[in-house]
Amino acid sequence: MATKSNKSPRLKSGRKRARQDAKLNAHNSSLRSKYRTAIKKVEKAVAAGDKALATELFAQMQSIVDSIADKGIFHKNKAARDKSRLSAKVKALGAAPAAA
Repeated sequence: MATKSNKSPRLKSGRKRARQDAKLNAHNSSLRSKYRTAIKKVEKAVAAGDKALATELFAQMQSIVDSIADKGIFHKNKAARDKSRLSAKVKALGAAPAAA
């Protein structure tokens, strides 16, 4: 029975909690979007083969990912995994043309 009721809370503290939850949810959604957008920008630069842009965007992405992981929006291990995978892609981007 995990269905959400449309009834508003009776107690004043419950109404306040509902307001706070809505505000917090909107803020957290914004941060999640910022996190995902930062990762997608780096992936797009890697797909385009632009090493300079990918390196620059990766540096920006690292700080965004770290700050959002510190806030607990995403788990710190997920943040580390995302950074590691993108770092490998950016490094491979520099090695691929040299080998070819």
